[in-house]
Amino acid sequence: MVDVNDDAKAGGYRRLEMLTGPGRRRKWSDDDKAKVVAQTLEPGAVVAEVARRWQICPQQVFTWRREMRAGIGAPLDFVPVVVETIASKPEATVTPARGTPAIEVKLAGAVLRVAPGTDAELLTMVLRAIRASAA
Repeated sequence: MVDVNDDAKAGGYRRLEMLTGPGRRRKWSDDDKAKVVAQTLEPGAVVAEVARRWQICPQQVFTWRREMRAGIGAPLDFVPVVVETIASKPEATVTPARGTPAIEVKLAGAVLRVAPGTDAELLTMVLRAIRASAA
């Protein structure tokens, strides 16, 4: 075994290695992983540059990207619902039912029979859903 003091006495030099940067085995939250992956998906982004910015190796970033595509990583956020106003009104026909009048609506290949007293908000939601499913 070579002693460091022996090396210094013989006119050699001492070598000191200093490790900088983050320690190993860091725990990354799903949000941080998603941020890193999102930065690599921007137009013109280079994975190696993003990895250097976050002080991780590019292979780790590629693994996170693969996991995100497979659905293993952070779950995706909900997509906001955008409600559009209906430009044209659906065809509405009044058809007499057995004893009680009802409305029959033909929209996007679907037939909807509405009984009297149906909630207007509910009917509007159903009609919009039918129209959206046809688009």
